[in-house]
Amino acid sequence: MKTKILYTHALSPLHAGTGQGIGVIDLPIAREKATGLPFLPGSSVKGSLRDVCDDKEKQKNLFGPEKNNADLHAGSVQFSDQRLLLLPVRSLKGTFAWVTSPYILNRFVRDARDADANSLIKTVPTPLSNEEVQECFVIDKNKLEMKDDKGNLKVYLEDLDLTVSGDKTKAQAWADVFANEIFTGDWQSFFKERFCIVPDDVLNFLLDTATEITARISINPETKTAEDGQLWYEEALPCETVLFGLALAVKIGKETVRVEPEVALKEISNLIAKPVQFGGKATVGRGLCRLTFSKANGGAI
Repeated sequence: MKTKILYTHALSPLHAGTGQGIGVIDLPIAREKATGLPFLPGSSVKGSLRDVCDDKEKQKNLFGPEKNNADLHAGSVQFSDQRLLLLPVRSLKGTFAWVTSPYILNRFVRDARDADANSLIKTVPTPLSNEEVQECFVIDKNKLEMKDDKGNLKVYLEDLDLTVSGDKTKAQAWADVFANEIFTGDWQSFFKERFCIVPDDVLNFLLDTATEITARISINPETKTAEDGQLWYEEALPCETVLFGLALAVKIGKETVRVEPEVALKEISNLIAKPVQFGGKATVGRGLCRLTFSKANGGAI
């Protein structure tokens, strides 16, 4: 089995829904039960990439046969859920910040180790604990911090004012890793200037306030007025959100091997060379995403 870390960068709001909501939001996004963190189901990743693949034989070998023949053999590639890595949050200065927290960073390190991404593991900093992160961390030359009336450095995210830590090395080390892994060209410096690590509790608050809520309504084509009872609210992850997960290429056995693991991952690389649409509401521009594999070499598990 060969595995690689896969990043999903939302180029438009991403609605990976869970069906009917039970609160004020009629169509909420998918969230992990225990942590409340948003995620994109692995089934959505697999299904969208299957649709992108035009070669029917290659499609069957990589992703498995169609439903009617699903019991013939498994596909050669498996996808984990894509879980939140960086959440874009409105900032008083610098327009917005890419925000993460100690728990997310620790989970990223764990998955990097599981993927046997040795060259990446060597570059990631020592995982942070939530006790260490009582203030927010930004790099030395950032676009987010500003002085308050007393001359203290602050970062203002949504309705929160956060004190900036004097230690700029922690954020710098992580910013360098993600800039190299996910972005290219001028976007690397653009990202670093807006990267911010906040406590887990602060991120939990932002997850409830920083997602995108849109009011939608259905219009009667005859009268050009609103249909009765057809107002609803739907939630989406904002544009610039970054998720991560694992792609695994498996060798099941001599009789069921369709594509060698190295070849399978190469084929997936070709499929994600252009943006891919995920989740619902595609006809109104939702879910256009850029996918990239980690630059680190994945290993055998």
